[in-house]
Amino acid sequence: MPFPPGATASQAALAIATTAQAEPRTRAGGGGLGPARLGRLVRQVASADQWLERVMFSADERWFGRLELTEDYEIWLLSWLPGQRTGLHDHGEAAGAFAVVQGELQETLAQAGSCQLRHRPARQGTVRSFGEQHLHDMANVSAAPAVSVHAYSPPLTAMRRYEMTPSGLTLVRTDHAELDW
Repeated sequence: MPFPPGATASQAALAIATTAQAEPRTRAGGGGLGPARLGRLVRQVASADQWLERVMFSADERWFGRLELTEDYEIWLLSWLPGQRTGLHDHGEAAGAFAVVQGELQETLAQAGSCQLRHRPARQGTVRSFGEQHLHDMANVSAAPAVSVHAYSPPLTAMRRYEMTPSGLTLVRTDHAELDW
């Protein structure tokens, strides 16, 4: 369902959150939007241009700003200069989705119990959804800036950070909402 160019993130989110009521929730019987609904949400928010003036780029660190926070989900806007990355992380108990609005990112996928990493490009227009067990790194490996929109449900409370060692993934720390970002 396309939104008019002036649609706000709130209008897009409300429309997505109130459609497809029969879709699976993030947790059995629990609140939150499932991956498919989050994917539609980031696609719609990415197509609205109300947030364009909020985009900032910082050479010191990757820039991010929250566009929306509700009881069930949150939406973030992220910018990426060449070479900026998240590092390997999960999203705590949240499902999520992202849409690449400008530029190109690379998603590196990791799996608990494995020493192998899988890389896949995420070009402008790419939308990806994922469940609670998703562990990845996002990076701008191109020569041009990039912008993406991300949604999580329920809202993030913690993100676990990992490093790949010869024996596999190793948890190095847990970042907590409102304390570490």
